[in-house]
Amino acid sequence: MAHLVETMAFVGQEPWHGLGSKLTAQQPLEIWQAEAGMNWSIDQSDVLFNVAPGGMHIRSHSDSKVLYRSDTLAPLSVVSSRYNVVQPHDVLQFYNDLVSAGGFELETAGVLKGGKKLWALARTGQEAMLKGKDNVKAYLLLATSCDGSMCTTAQFTSVRVVCNNTLQMAVGDATGAVKVPHSTKFDPKAIKESLGIGLSSWDLFIGNMKQLSQRSVSEIEVAQFFGEVLSEQASEAEEPQVSRAMQQVIALYSGAGMGSLLTSSRGTAWGLLNAVTEFVDHQRRARNQDYRLDSAWFGQGAQLKQKALNTALALLN
Repeated sequence: MAHLVETMAFVGQEPWHGLGSKLTAQQPLEIWQAEAGMNWSIDQSDVLFNVAPGGMHIRSHSDSKVLYRSDTLAPLSVVSSRYNVVQPHDVLQFYNDLVSAGGFELETAGVLKGGKKLWALARTGQEAMLKGKDNVKAYLLLATSCDGSMCTTAQFTSVRVVCNNTLQMAVGDATGAVKVPHSTKFDPKAIKESLGIGLSSWDLFIGNMKQLSQRSVSEIEVAQFFGEVLSEQASEAEEPQVSRAMQQVIALYSGAGMGSLLTSSRGTAWGLLNAVTEFVDHQRRARNQDYRLDSAWFGQGAQLKQKALNTALALLN
């Protein structure tokens, strides 16, 4: 299957997957739509089916509708008639006043899986430096689907500059995310008001990350951490079987990972966490890059990173 994430645009540094069209900064939304492959709309039609084998007896199903792309007419999904669609231009327009108000800058946008998922990522202007010149920046991700696989989700995400590792910002009960089900109409203003709480958590979030960078770990704690995150129990055999995933995260932590030898990471809980995030974002086996990105942000990869974050934070207690 071809890379569907190639319908994407970005400004600044090339994204880690190496795909997309590079733009100069401060382009109008019309340029973003064209270059990100988002200059089409999600249209809908009735669901029709043939009830006469060998013949033509067409009936309609009024409780469902087919969603399809206006440009290629490719079908996207069959959903309930009550399903509220968020259009590609809505995703980009969401950032318009955030950018004009200052501080935010749209950096990447595109589609996944042929248009079934849409997303855009903007830099918030918030950033912090951990010891060893380890820079971490805060971003706002807005993503939606038209196949029922996810709510329209706006969430704050941290990006570690040295390796482009991504991690959803979560502090205690505050997830840093606002989720709107497709049974509800998309209201950008209400989402932005709710997100104010998430952005105010940045100082607490980065405070936790600094503590992780100062928390040294023993060899026993390293083994326990990766065993818990990957759900692998220690074996009593003289030569225990170690999974490929375990081998990879240990290697990333031990020096193979990007930024793993920085003062903030070497022998610390922050290093443990970033070994897992780099594994998910860059190393974990995936069908192709768009499936990897989808998993890292919204699927099993995101869940694994969240588990690693919770396990790392437990080391601070």
